[in-house]
Amino acid sequence: MTPTAGRLHVIAGPMFAGKTEQLITRVTRARLAGRDPLVLSHGLDTRGGEDRLHTHSGASTPATMVTSCSEIEDLARRHRPALLAIDEAQFFGEGLVALVDRLLASGTEVILAGLSVTFDGRPFSPLPEVMAVAEQVSKLTAICTLCGQDAAFHIRLLSSTEARADPLGPSAPLVGGSESYAARCRTHRDALREDASRSSG
Repeated sequence: MTPTAGRLHVIAGPMFAGKTEQLITRVTRARLAGRDPLVLSHGLDTRGGEDRLHTHSGASTPATMVTSCSEIEDLARRHRPALLAIDEAQFFGEGLVALVDRLLASGTEVILAGLSVTFDGRPFSPLPEVMAVAEQVSKLTAICTLCGQDAAFHIRLLSSTEARADPLGPSAPLVGGSESYAARCRTHRDALREDASRSSG
């Protein structure tokens, strides 16, 4: 018999929107229901340690850190979880789309949590692609630190050296929290660039 396909739930938004917290809540409920989910995150983010997911508000849960889609697939084959939860999904690249499709076809339920936008306001692939094929999408917002409105974006805070350059221009990858990033509404997402422009003029 053909196995019943799994369902895909994507939790997406900017930084500080509570994505990991929502993922942890769903994992906790699955454990209470006796489902024993497999929880993974990308090894780039070690703020919670090497064996835990950790939220900005302090919630945490045990997890395995991986760095590639092939590692995810190997672990899924070994553990055959009914539920696979993956945090920091944006770091796994375009190969995640095909991998998730294979997992769903095998009957595994998948929950992905990740950034839907980069710090300069662009779509953060592969989140838009997996959102497009998900049965359920939870699109979260943070709170703008300048005005308190819903924030669909986040910006990178700058060192004094970086402030002399374009604040929304290309720069090296940086994993961090409130010391490195801030949530912004649509009105205020470009305020940093305007401030830098005035200071350099």
